[in-house]
Amino acid sequence: MAVRIRLKRIGAKKKPFYRIVVADSRSPRDGKFIEEIGYFNPLTEPNEVKIEEERAKKWLADGAQPSDTVKALFKKNGIME
Repeated sequence: MAVRIRLKRIGAKKKPFYRIVVADSRSPRDGKFIEEIGYFNPLTEPNEVKIEEERAKKWLADGAQPSDTVKALFKKNGIME
């Protein structure tokens, strides 16, 4: 089973809000997930990001692959080099 760390979109039309989730790579974007490890709000200035670092590092150590956007958020918050 390939596990990915990616964004799950919630929020209304034209008002995006994302949760950072760990999910099976075969599940749909807003479908079933394993664990929620944070959130990302792109509408605030500056962008509001909250990530549970311990859980994110645990999943990365276990082999979960972050999406490109999540990888950029992790680098910005010092979770990945």
